[in-house]
Amino acid sequence: MRRWIGAVSLAAMLCATLPASAQTDATPPPNATPAGDGTFLLTIFLKHDQSKPLPKINEQLKEQGYFKAFPPPGVQVVSWYVMMGIGQVVTLRVPADRLREVNRAIENTAWGGYTTEFYPTYDYKAVAEQMRAQSK
Repeated sequence: MRRWIGAVSLAAMLCATLPASAQTDATPPPNATPAGDGTFLLTIFLKHDQSKPLPKINEQLKEQGYFKAFPPPGVQVVSWYVMMGIGQVVTLRVPADRLREVNRAIENTAWGGYTTEFYPTYDYKAVAEQMRAQSK
């Protein structure tokens, strides 16, 4: 687990510091992660356990303390969507040294109601818009 956390932290730092020619001309949107601020974006898929109806899932999450523990204080929610047929998709801005805390909040309180997937993320919207505009 430590090796995985280290790899994710390293990948997040590299994404924030390495130049990319397609991105150098784009002005990052306000919710993009600024390089060097010690944070990274983390997208979490919270997939519903489809063997349980939603009220049962919510009851289990409440019993396990999910609504109090996630997201941990000081971790910013960038977006939180329901993806019909899947569950919820949450993107967080996480200080690199708090990754373990986010992971533990999920492990201790969300498992059973959700299965989870974690993805280090970066904001590409401004770049895609710029590339689209240039192609016209």
